[in-house]
Amino acid sequence: MIPISAPLFAGNELEYVRDCIATGWVSSAGRYVTRFERAWADYCGMKHGVAVSSGTAALQVAVDALRLGPGDEVIMPAFTIMSCALAVVRAGAVPVLVDSDPQTYCLDVDQVAAAVTSRTRALMPVHIYGHPADMDPLMELAEQHDLAIIEDAAEAHGCEYLSRRNGCRRVRCGGLGTLSTFSFYANKLVSAGEGGMVLTNSDQLAERCRSLRNLCFQQPRFYHEELGYNYRLSNVQAALGLAQTERLNEILDRKRRIGALYDGLFADVAGVKLPPRHDWASVNYWMYNIVLADDLATEASAVAAQLKARGIETRPFFVGLHWQPALRARGLFENFRLPVTEHLSRRGLCLPSGPALTDQQVAEVATTLKSVLATTRSLSGAPSH
Repeated sequence: MIPISAPLFAGNELEYVRDCIATGWVSSAGRYVTRFERAWADYCGMKHGVAVSSGTAALQVAVDALRLGPGDEVIMPAFTIMSCALAVVRAGAVPVLVDSDPQTYCLDVDQVAAAVTSRTRALMPVHIYGHPADMDPLMELAEQHDLAIIEDAAEAHGCEYLSRRNGCRRVRCGGLGTLSTFSFYANKLVSAGEGGMVLTNSDQLAERCRSLRNLCFQQPRFYHEELGYNYRLSNVQAALGLAQTERLNEILDRKRRIGALYDGLFADVAGVKLPPRHDWASVNYWMYNIVLADDLATEASAVAAQLKARGIETRPFFVGLHWQPALRARGLFENFRLPVTEHLSRRGLCLPSGPALTDQQVAEVATTLKSVLATTRSLSGAPSH
């Protein structure tokens, strides 16, 4: 089976993990945690990094650091992972959904502006599948209405956004929020197996994030005025993350080569929309994604099943948050229609694209997908060219 994504450990990972074990520092108190926090914050151009146990934990800590609660609204895309809404709902606040921009798959900034009310407290843009959201209009909107930005950059390691504000400069994703969040899950460019981080330039928010990840301990130690979480990152995980950060340029180069290979192999394939790209966005091809045209008489799930039968693992696109039973059971999103999100959810598919993927495997995936699509067209009577 060609996996959807597998990490590539080819640097100091083993040396750093051995050091953790040899010294006995395997908990969250080891020096690799602080080294990883410093390295990642510096890479993204932020003052503080607060390492946590996952990207989901990073979102929860960010929401709680802003003291969001009942009645507060957070505007976010419907086309994203459940973790975004989960953090807001668990704080007692209200997720407000907008549809996607069909050109980027990120949230539609015009719909965000229309969704702002007197109860809006924060915007949560998500850089989807390694393509930056258009941040300038969101930052201007945040300034206009005194809103926080929780920038979900979980999928955007190394991506850059060309900000037209302040002289047209490229800013790394993760350096654009009041609070920015990352995941270091096994399929991310920087992988610690699990793990996450919150970045911020605010001393006060950073200190609050550190407290929230560690049960809100005070002095004396086991005295608590607030309820926090055990969201600490272990020293072993941080050692992996640090070693991966040291190699991120190499990993980015490999991911972009894989993306370019796929682009070339699929350039002449009708009925397949390739990943979005814009001059103002430097992408990382976190997941190489395709969207099937409506005239193909099959859903992405059926294509995925045929690829799996031929030894190729894929990943479906996100299911729209407005379709999630766990959220609808709470009375949210009744009678919602978000056509772009719904189209992407039905027609989108992520192909193998991990940094360990070989050029030969890329070619095999492309050849197999073309064969599957040709069979689909033949059965539907559509032209196969």
